[in-house]
Amino acid sequence: MQRHDLTIHEAHELLKKRELSSMELTKAVLERIHAVDAKVRAFVTVTDDVALVQAKKADERIKAGNASPLTGIPALIKDNMCTRGVKTTCSSKMLESFVPPYDATVVERLKSAGMVMVGKGNMDEFAMGSSTENSAFFTTHNPWDLERVPGGSSGGSAASVSAGEAVYALGSDTGGSIRQPAGFCSVVGLKPTYGRVSRYGLVAFASSLDQIGPLTRDVTDCALVMNIIAGHDPRDSTSVNQAVPDYTKSLIPDLKGMRLGVPREYFVKGMEKGVEQAIKKAIAKLEELGAKIDWEISLPSTPYALACYYIIAPSEAMANLARYDGVKYGFSAREAENMWDAMEKTRQYGFGAEVKRRIMLGTYALSAGYYEAYYVKAQKVRTLISREFAAAFTRCDALVTPTSPTVPFRIGEKTDVPIQMYLSDVCTMPMNIAGIPGISVPAGFVDGLPAGLQIIGKPFSEETLFRVAYAYEQATEWHKERPKL
Repeated sequence: MQRHDLTIHEAHELLKKRELSSMELTKAVLERIHAVDAKVRAFVTVTDDVALVQAKKADERIKAGNASPLTGIPALIKDNMCTRGVKTTCSSKMLESFVPPYDATVVERLKSAGMVMVGKGNMDEFAMGSSTENSAFFTTHNPWDLERVPGGSSGGSAASVSAGEAVYALGSDTGGSIRQPAGFCSVVGLKPTYGRVSRYGLVAFASSLDQIGPLTRDVTDCALVMNIIAGHDPRDSTSVNQAVPDYTKSLIPDLKGMRLGVPREYFVKGMEKGVEQAIKKAIAKLEELGAKIDWEISLPSTPYALACYYIIAPSEAMANLARYDGVKYGFSAREAENMWDAMEKTRQYGFGAEVKRRIMLGTYALSAGYYEAYYVKAQKVRTLISREFAAAFTRCDALVTPTSPTVPFRIGEKTDVPIQMYLSDVCTMPMNIAGIPGISVPAGFVDGLPAGLQIIGKPFSEETLFRVAYAYEQATEWHKERPKL
């Protein structure tokens, strides 16, 4: 195996035994980036100099005997998380030159653990999209088929891990933006419970839905990253003050006594036959491992989740993006007659089409005369969805579903039909609406293209998700497959 294809735990063992240095590993990953990223386009910014300085410090730390499992391991950070002294663009012209004066809490925690940051990942602008085609700079390509999308909005994060351009990455998930690209790129992606990981320093899209999580090559790596980034942060008012377990203790390779439910609404009309077959095979494997499968679970409000999401998320986005006025930071239109004209032109030229579409949707949903009919009703539906999940978890320990109803689609295939694009997240959105955790793990290939299995749990049940995901992963070989670039 080549160095750039190592997992976190494999690299950690080699670093600990001094059979490999962080400098050697980092150089191997940077060489890989410079060799393949012209095809993949996963990075907005590559931070060679920063990475080499951090690798040198990591080697000193390892030598001193106080290394964590993440010390000296190259990582990519999605470009909507603040990184002190390194551009944070959100893949938008609005923030094209923005350099934050501070680190996001997750970045701080990874730095304390000895992270080596090799760069910032491309994404859909302000995290609004399901394909990474909405980046203001360029489209990211799927390493398994360069003519296809990697998913979104964390497409750069997922593609980088899949292509060997980072050992692990951080993404953010507002409606499926970690799990759907993880499924499309055949990597592991976790959206934690809302409040489990600090959002301080994450550029806000929809504040009641956004959550940061890891994208990794296997489930063990995912648990290792969660051990570092999870936990209370007083700077984030939505952060939950609850002890963080050692997630690696949940990595048990059998499912004896586990009850897993299959919600019938998730095998949606229009789902590709190959995806349905792959997921049903995965569920059969879970049963072989000792789980009891309940096929009679129903979440009847699921069909309304998409409509509910596309009222709540744009409404919150409209409020959050009002800060981009061309005055304090970011892009500013200079050729204007007055202040109001300058603000209008700043937003006209600074935001892309999808961001403007969602701002308009949110403005409409919150406007006088429509607030009760749309926004208030969506919040009531949100409550119903949360209650249905809670009822399902009285019957089972976790739910299993497809991550996406399709394999990765072709670049350009859905850009002209927004509703088709929005349907890409139909299996992942309800978890954000309910604030519950979900993990996607590789579940095979359909005509050479990846499919993902999603495991969903009740609030703060990440340990259960890790157990199910790990048992399935250890009984299959999908996570060992690598794309040929």
